[in-house]
Amino acid sequence: MIPFKPIELEDRARVLHYTLSSPRRNCDLSFVNLYSWSFLYQTEIAEQDGFLLFRFYVDGGLAYMMPVGEGDVRPVVAALMEDADRLNAPFRMLGVCVNMKETLEQAFPGRFRFTSDRDYADYIYLRSDLATLRGKKFQPKRNHVNKFKASYPDYEYRQLTPELVPECLRLEALWCKANDCAENAALQAERRSMTNALENMEKLGLTGGVLHVQGNIVAFTFGAPINKETFDTCVEKADTSIEGSYAMINYEFANRIPEQYIYVNREEDLGLEGLRKAKLSYQPETILEKYMAELV
Repeated sequence: MIPFKPIELEDRARVLHYTLSSPRRNCDLSFVNLYSWSFLYQTEIAEQDGFLLFRFYVDGGLAYMMPVGEGDVRPVVAALMEDADRLNAPFRMLGVCVNMKETLEQAFPGRFRFTSDRDYADYIYLRSDLATLRGKKFQPKRNHVNKFKASYPDYEYRQLTPELVPECLRLEALWCKANDCAENAALQAERRSMTNALENMEKLGLTGGVLHVQGNIVAFTFGAPINKETFDTCVEKADTSIEGSYAMINYEFANRIPEQYIYVNREEDLGLEGLRKAKLSYQPETILEKYMAELV
């Protein structure tokens, strides 16, 4: 039996041992996401045969992620199948990217059916694009940034620290009120995840920033590495009454993400029209499609 256990803060080093050296760039493998959303997905982890395994629940149904590690994946995937069978649940894996799909098809020919959902594809950008906004295609973004600078010449960008967390949460409360979080279970869950992450920011190794105008917070953001070359922007919130605040926090933060990170994953659009338009406007390098793999 696979020794699954609930994921805890103390598991960060254990998880990063596998994920930082992995070529996978999907946001599902960010430890910040794995931990801060564990209240919703009941996320569990285990190690077996040199692989890190994940088990969780989505809408009450059992699911797994593709094991992370090196070597022959067949024995560990077979063990996951047995685990699902023991729990009297159909076997399925979520967040299966294209290269993982090919690995599964080679390891288990004809055994899996793959379906994708565009709403859960990750948007991956070149960090250098977000930090410089260079070229004709980014002219509208440069205009937003320049207008913000002209309108608020006294603005200040500060590195996120534990002392700034309370004001971030106050801005989040105002954002929630404006967006009717009380009537939206998904936004309530997002708020709980965000609060969980911010209150444990040092233990999670979060990096973030806060934007002030006339001494008041107007935007904040934070994230953490997925692997050695991909950084995950987990959260970005801004006061939309301050024109250009989203563009400015994005630009300032991108300029402070270490240059070792070639890529920035800004996660999914969840099928929200406005969010999709905004993410596409930043010219993603890759829209990372993810599949659900189910046994035929």
